[in-house]
Amino acid sequence: MSDKSYSKMKSQVSSTTRRGALKTLALGAGAASLPMWARYAQASTSEPIKIGFQVHRTGIGAAYGRWYGRTTEAAVKLINEGGGINGRMVEIVAEDDGTDPKRGAEVVEKFANQHGCDVGFGTLFSHVVIGSSPRAGELKLPYFVVSEGHHVASGMLNRYTLQPGITDVKSQVQAMAPFVAENLGKKVTMIFPDFAFGHDHRDFFTAAIEAQGGEVLEHIAIPPAETSFTKYFPKIPRETEVLYHVMVGPAVLTFVKELGEFFGPSRPEIFGFIDSLEAVDIASPGLEYLEGTYFWEGNPRNAQEDQSAHDKFYREAVGVDTRGASVNDPSDVSTYAHMFGCWETMHVIKAGMEAANYQGIGDRAALIEAVEAMGEMPESQAHPQGAKLFNGKTHQVFGHQYISKVEDGALKVVHKTSIEDGMYPDEVDYTTQGF
Repeated sequence: MSDKSYSKMKSQVSSTTRRGALKTLALGAGAASLPMWARYAQASTSEPIKIGFQVHRTGIGAAYGRWYGRTTEAAVKLINEGGGINGRMVEIVAEDDGTDPKRGAEVVEKFANQHGCDVGFGTLFSHVVIGSSPRAGELKLPYFVVSEGHHVASGMLNRYTLQPGITDVKSQVQAMAPFVAENLGKKVTMIFPDFAFGHDHRDFFTAAIEAQGGEVLEHIAIPPAETSFTKYFPKIPRETEVLYHVMVGPAVLTFVKELGEFFGPSRPEIFGFIDSLEAVDIASPGLEYLEGTYFWEGNPRNAQEDQSAHDKFYREAVGVDTRGASVNDPSDVSTYAHMFGCWETMHVIKAGMEAANYQGIGDRAALIEAVEAMGEMPESQAHPQGAKLFNGKTHQVFGHQYISKVEDGALKVVHKTSIEDGMYPDEVDYTTQGF
């Protein structure tokens, strides 16, 4: 997207945000005109706001689910200590979806029909989002996902599904392809998981590197439940200049170890998504070869020299040390590059409910409209990963990306993209859809 288009979008969302603020003020004035007893009853209801948390407690997403849970609990604790949302406490209703699309849809149904949740929240793995979103739309349950797939912004889903707390793969790879082409090489081999998330990487990075004058020599798709990877590596062409890898699930440590064993002392440049190393200590035996390789990080695992006060506050709140591990157990490494999305999405839900003067499920449409009107999200305690721009038409947020290099066993940020680096033309306008 050109600077002119970006400026136009900023102008549009800023205007929309101002309209949203005026709407909120008008709602506040209306509440002030109510009799005292009505205002008191409205503000002091004892009913909590129920957030249905669709969590990957089991299945290939379990490591993420554990840290998504801890991050969500920390965000809710902070929100409740501050008075909750519209004077009401927030209650998390967690259900395990097994990282399974069918169970995901069943969980969404339980949130709406059994638990009486106000919204659904938290889903990570793309195939689960795709399997769950249609049911959320049918049940008219606002569904806030913390995934990375392009499924939301592509128009595949519906108006009830939003991704306001984390960027998508298309944006991420578009922002980083220039760095890869300019600094590492232009002949690339890609290794990725064989499901929706991996297919997004395959499709969008291939297009992004070609736009930089590069090419992908080979696409190597690996079943997500695979436990051994050596048999796939001989498919890597000899002329490969850059190996691009992104892997997920409980076997990621095996994957990176076997990759190092395969190449030995002679290897191409390596650019990985930190997904291949999430919840894994980079100092683990067998990973020494990663020294000098590069990773995408949604949020830098290691606290940087220029660490912001917001990141410091957030780390302390979720119980993570400066190296990205649990303060209670150094061997318990977090999914730091992704889990901030839960923290930020919870704060988006709070801001949206407050802007809409949300009182109950009858205000769900007003909540969605309030989030659609948000636009600019400044870096803050609520958004510690960095400033963002939410596109209300596509229900997708855009933000900064980080490229880190492994130096002395730590991840050091060497490049931070701008928000506009990752922006692309709209593919859908959900605001034209009804409720």
